[in-house]
Amino acid sequence: MSISAIILAAGQSKRMGQPKMLLPWENTTVLGKVIETIQAAGVEDILVVTGGAKDEVEKIITNYKLRIVYNENFEHEEMLRSIQLGLNAQKTNSEATLICLGDQPQVEERTVRIVVETFLKNKSSIIVPSYQMRRGHPWLITRELWGEVLQLTAPKSMRDFLNKHKDDIF
Repeated sequence: MSISAIILAAGQSKRMGQPKMLLPWENTTVLGKVIETIQAAGVEDILVVTGGAKDEVEKIITNYKLRIVYNENFEHEEMLRSIQLGLNAQKTNSEATLICLGDQPQVEERTVRIVVETFLKNKSSIIVPSYQMRRGHPWLITRELWGEVLQLTAPKSMRDFLNKHKDDIF
């Protein structure tokens, strides 16, 4: 049983004016904290999708045991393309993957563990944590739905996908 994680780190941080994933957080960076949280939750196969600030991001994450995919069109494409690149790069033994945001260091290890354990117990095809009935991150999607995500084209988004499958979400 293999669960992987895709950490989305291709954003340009336009509103921030600097790469927010590279900002200091505790003993590391924002992105470093996300990686450490996913690893601490027991997910070993982690893939980071880079884009904006590629060189700086890759330099920071070289100390972590993970894989990297570069979204060369990060300036012109939405998050959907980064997710698709991540799904295409998953190992053949991965049954499900967590979709994680690289700029959310406050995600708790406990949340990641609950999502993974929920999948292992009931094999739901989509598992999304929520707070006050609002969807959160990271969320999990099984391999059986990856093809549908890979077929999405703009202006469709993952929000459209999740809305379409709202009755399937655990």
